[in-house]
Amino acid sequence: MEGPAYSQIQKGTFLVATPDIDIGFFFRGVLLVCEHTANGSFGLLINKPLELDLPEEIVHINQESNQRIGIRAGGPVQTNQMMLLHTSNQIESQTLKICDDVYLGGDLQFLQEAIAKPEGPYIHLCFGYAGWGTGQLEREFLDGQWFLYPASEKFIFHVPPEKLWQTLLREMGGKYATLSMIPEDLSLN
Repeated sequence: MEGPAYSQIQKGTFLVATPDIDIGFFFRGVLLVCEHTANGSFGLLINKPLELDLPEEIVHINQESNQRIGIRAGGPVQTNQMMLLHTSNQIESQTLKICDDVYLGGDLQFLQEAIAKPEGPYIHLCFGYAGWGTGQLEREFLDGQWFLYPASEKFIFHVPPEKLWQTLLREMGGKYATLSMIPEDLSLN
């Protein structure tokens, strides 16, 4: 069953890399559009985990109880900048709602409190972001570099990052589901 065509780029949309992006940072990438205006767009890559140790002043390891924390390479721009993508609606004045139950923002106190709660919110610590100037993202979409799909908390926080690209293509159905079976290394085909 093929899902409905989704062709509008807006906040809360997934950008799913097409097989035409066959190398580089966005290879099999899934980005969450966090802002899309006439002046440009920005988003976070959510399916590229990072293995790194955070400074103790950010994360008090001995107080870490929340196992719902993930670290992601958010994009190639300002990779030393950390953004919080999470499921907490408790700090509305500090956050931007991206889609249902998904928020961007928060401060160090929020992060430390969330880490200390065993049943705290799901959080992705995203280092860096992806950005596009006026009309650039639309051109990339029209050139066939991205498929679009409505974002949801389920896919952002509950699907393993290494399976997200294939999972979204299968959800899209039809020809997209077929693309999900392409091996990463075409020499194995």
